[in-house]
Amino acid sequence: MSARSSCPLAPLSVVLALGAVLAILTGGLGYRAGWWHFLIGLRIAEWAAYASAVALVLGLVGVWMSRGAEAKRGFIAALLGIALALPVVGVALQWEISARNHPPINDISTDLDDPPVFWDTPDPADHPGTQVAELQRQGYPDLAPLQIALPPQQAFERALALVRERGWEVIAADDVELRIEATASSRLYGFTDEIVIRVRETPDGARIDLRSRSRLGRIDRGVNAARIRAFFADLAPRLQGDRS
Repeated sequence: MSARSSCPLAPLSVVLALGAVLAILTGGLGYRAGWWHFLIGLRIAEWAAYASAVALVLGLVGVWMSRGAEAKRGFIAALLGIALALPVVGVALQWEISARNHPPINDISTDLDDPPVFWDTPDPADHPGTQVAELQRQGYPDLAPLQIALPPQQAFERALALVRERGWEVIAADDVELRIEATASSRLYGFTDEIVIRVRETPDGARIDLRSRSRLGRIDRGVNAARIRAFFADLAPRLQGDRS
């Protein structure tokens, strides 16, 4: 048997990459099941990312060493290892880049002078205050309320419909105070983010403010700001359509 056909790096790459994927799934499902603290789940994911990086390198070396018809199986195994490792490495890099490129906060509001208040969530804490507000202004200067020339009640109903369409869990929908409280959960770990939407009457119609915060951790890697942007981007055309 040639050196190429017996190269052990390709199957080792597959084993490491597959183990990393299973570890990430186990970390998330274990936290959801209450087997361990979420920090343990994140630590499992961290080590899985390291294992995937090693698997990726081994897979690339395996591809190089398994060239030729006599090492076809090794070549395919190396490609499989790369295919399994790449998504994990990609997500890990994305998390690291997001953590570095976004402010270290996890409570975002379109009104920093008078943030919408959580009343019905399990832990209705106040907004963190001026330091977080200043970091938000620096990191997300584009975030602003959505203003529309529609009656506030109509704007409230459209916002509530979109909340339900997105699959967020509605905790409160007060059609007198025009306030919506809801939660959104991440797919794997089930991390919960809390959202409050406030509609107020203005001389020209209605103003919609949204506050989104993470229940766990101290940073959100831009998730809450992205949620606000996406929600307003979907809501604005619907409100504009109501005007026509």
